[in-house]
Amino acid sequence: MTEVLARLDGIIRHFGHVKALDSANLEIHSGEIHGILGENGAGKTTLLNILGGIIHPDVGFVEVGGSRVRLQSARAAWKMGIGLVHQHFTLVPGLSVLENLALGRRHRGHRWKLHLKEIRKEASQLSELTGLTVPFEASIEELGVGDRQRIEILKALLRDPQLLVLDEPTAVLAPAEINQLFRLLRSLAEEGRAVVLVAHKLDEILSIVDRVTVLRQGRTVMTAARADVDTAILTDAMVGSSSGDGEAPATPDSFSALGQNSDGLAQNRELSNRPVARLKGITVYSPQGGLALQDVGLEVLRGEVIGVAGVEGNGQRELALVLSGRQEVASGKLEIPEHVGFIPQDRTREGLAADFDLTENVALALHRDPKFRLGPLLRWSLIESHATKIRSRFKVRSSGGRTLARELSGGNQQRLVVGRELSQLPELLIAENPTRGLDFTATAFVREELKRLAHDTAAGVVLISTDLDEILEVADRVFVILRGKLTPVPSVHDSRETVGAMMLGSRLETH
Repeated sequence: MTEVLARLDGIIRHFGHVKALDSANLEIHSGEIHGILGENGAGKTTLLNILGGIIHPDVGFVEVGGSRVRLQSARAAWKMGIGLVHQHFTLVPGLSVLENLALGRRHRGHRWKLHLKEIRKEASQLSELTGLTVPFEASIEELGVGDRQRIEILKALLRDPQLLVLDEPTAVLAPAEINQLFRLLRSLAEEGRAVVLVAHKLDEILSIVDRVTVLRQGRTVMTAARADVDTAILTDAMVGSSSGDGEAPATPDSFSALGQNSDGLAQNRELSNRPVARLKGITVYSPQGGLALQDVGLEVLRGEVIGVAGVEGNGQRELALVLSGRQEVASGKLEIPEHVGFIPQDRTREGLAADFDLTENVALALHRDPKFRLGPLLRWSLIESHATKIRSRFKVRSSGGRTLARELSGGNQQRLVVGRELSQLPELLIAENPTRGLDFTATAFVREELKRLAHDTAAGVVLISTDLDEILEVADRVFVILRGKLTPVPSVHDSRETVGAMMLGSRLETH
């Protein structure tokens, strides 16, 4: 029988008036990969943060190695062999990747430069083993979310934990990286270590775990062996028969309910298939001086969703910033409408003001809209009403409009950002990994809403995603971006393998 490495029992945790965990339980065995599932706001991240020493339970206890412990800090958890890879990154801006990897590691009396040399050697070997390549000399603030995720995983692995806890590690990784990461996790389990994995894709969880625990509304509702569950059983456990927190009904007047009348929608539909944005010969340089975008041409039509697929770091970030009017170009011609919506790749750094409440965060996108102004003053009663509609339609779980953004779970933060941007009914919407961190019901809902925004309001939508399945499901036309160049996929019905090969440079003819 396998050893119990850690146990959390009867855990209750409040954040203000919100009960995030309600007598939750979790038992982790040596030699296993243990999956944790639940809808957004179910308490998954809170439970992991207690295990990782980030926060403390109000009620309940934690056992490690058979003894009750009070994990006062993340450092205390590390000393007990527990390594946590956070959903929200904990890297230090202003330091290089290598310096971040070295933080928290003892240098055994050696000078810092010698210590960095040792860390680089270890990290290079681990990077080659895992396939998680990172630019060691780059500064953290220069990097996108994919690179940051790889760094967080490497940082945890360098500390050689007995229990590795991963909170949504695959959300921004390429398929090949996910496969290699899963092989590594399996090898760790075979060594007698334990892995706890949170992911929202049921097929990912079912492909790798030995046991799975399901949380619903802060409570543990199921723990079972992989052999005893399937997608239907897990879905029912997550949602429950009376949850009502899944996909909102896609009614024909859903967008008019958010602020535009049916006459306006009909007028917009008449504009379908006309260009709403044009890029011609666009060239952009990266902060390091390299070419980020090379002579890019693209025409976005009203009423269509364009999907841009690619391994992160090939220029999609710069493309999103150019299309949203946030990036100057070195050369070329850019035509975009005045009203552009933007769902950024990093909700915490770019999408939200963490210490503003939910209504104030919605107001950030409305303060120039004449409907919500009275001269120089904001019409707060209208903004509050609009924010309430967004929270209701996009199922943002909170204690109300005065809840601070930082008090929401990651998935609920993402719901708020997506809802805010879609509710503006922009002429052009740029969406970077819009379903990152969302549970499966919210993911399906958001994907449908992106299509509806384009097809029902004649908006142009550019979906930039590392999730190839998402691209192929949602987009009317697909492009691959590689080394700063855009190439059209001959048919949106091309296979996943064909497009994946193009992302890696096979069969690719740029223009």
